Amino acid sequence: MGKMIQTEWVQQHIYIIRGCKVILSHDLAKLYNVEPKVLIQAVKRNLERFPPDFLFQLANQEFSNLKSQSVTSSWGGSRKPPYAFTEQGIAMLSGLLNSAQAIQVNIEIMRTFVNLRKLINSNKEFSDKLKQMELKYDHQFKLVFDALREVINPSVPEKRRIGI
Repeated sequence: MGKMIQTEWVQQHIYIIRGCKVILSHDLAKLYNVEPKVLIQAVKRNLERFPPDFLFQLANQEFSNLKSQSVTSSWGGSRKPPYAFTEQGIAMLSGLLNSAQAIQVNIEIMRTFVNLRKLINSNKEFSDKLKQMELKYDHQFKLVFDALREVINPSVPEKRRIGI
């Protein structure tokens, strides 16, 4: 992965599982340049720091769905469902992994989550303004409003959404 992590790579490895934006344990291990089992051992030694809204393990069905979405297998030898870390879980993890690389990785991950939140909020603001304009103008602009709404919220199901 190299010293500097790519924001784009982080964004590609954020999944929505159980309605939460998460990064999976094996992806975090890759970022931190540690073995996944080392990462999980550190977490298990400090479980009191990770309530269920910070960390959860995928159910077998969620894991199967996730693996079936991946065209090329990158799961390695472990067949156990990975752990999913929410933004708060990743922040808590930063206190456990205290290397220079871990600090830089956490900074970049937090920036990515903040940028995603900004993007979501700006889309919501735009959507609200669009609704106001739609009420103001008659139905001759319906086609334009429908096209704009499709750009904001595509009707194609999100490929990376997983959950029960």
